[in-house]
Amino acid sequence: MSAVSLAGAPVAKALRAGIADNVARLASDGIVPALAVVVATDNESTHWYVRSIAKAADKAGVDCRIIDLGPTASAEQLKSTLSELSEDRQTHGIILQTPLPDGVQADELVPHIDPGKDIDGANPLSLGRLAVGLPAFAPATARAVVELLVHYDVPVEGRHVAIVGRSAVVGKPLLHLLLERNASVTICHSRSRPLEDYTRAADVVVVAAGRPGLVTERHVAPGAVVVDVGTNVLEDGALAGDVDAHSVEQVASALSPVPGGVGTITTALLLLHTSVAARAAVEAKGPLVSSGTVRSIR
Repeated sequence: MSAVSLAGAPVAKALRAGIADNVARLASDGIVPALAVVVATDNESTHWYVRSIAKAADKAGVDCRIIDLGPTASAEQLKSTLSELSEDRQTHGIILQTPLPDGVQADELVPHIDPGKDIDGANPLSLGRLAVGLPAFAPATARAVVELLVHYDVPVEGRHVAIVGRSAVVGKPLLHLLLERNASVTICHSRSRPLEDYTRAADVVVVAAGRPGLVTERHVAPGAVVVDVGTNVLEDGALAGDVDAHSVEQVASALSPVPGGVGTITTALLLLHTSVAARAAVEAKGPLVSSGTVRSIR
């Protein structure tokens, strides 16, 4: 058996069609969807990633503003910037890019992002709303997994999905997204031992643990679908996933590649969310958030 490759490029292409439709509808109202990316680091990899978002935004007709506060920015400066952007009616989407300056914690900053503009699901209010089935933007990486499965017609309703990793960026929001699609979901983590007892019982295995080569053929049941969310930089500079692709592709029916899989979809989703937030702002004709309640952001 050789696993089918679940490439992300066709998924991203389909999502860009949705962005184009939203941008065209907004243009008829004289609105250009606007994204603000707040950066406070001198990490070159981060700046490269942010530039790639800006480049993709330009192609999609989304106005992208990079707000670089520098690596010495204080928590108060960042809070003030996020609050101002949240109140700015000309800004529709906000991303707080990590890493942050030493001593500054994301947890104290993300509550200052308006949930209606929280296009990467960073504010705890977004995750809370997601958990109870209310409109909210999911973190782009978590939603990218779902979009990948949907695009390739991988059924999850009534199926067992094992997620390896319980982060607030992937594991926890993905749990709720899959429950919404009637999957039976198991969350695995560092204390889930032996790990293969959980993953081998699953029809779909999603790995987002940040440990290169963690999942091998012994963790996967024959014919299972495996989605690798990991992006690990090795000593030689190469990228590797959390899945040992060489062994797993011999037993899985389908496997997402690294690079070229889930990560390819995330930027398109960030721009799609921005265009959706802009449409919601126009249709609401008022603030997206009133008394702490998001009106509609799907």
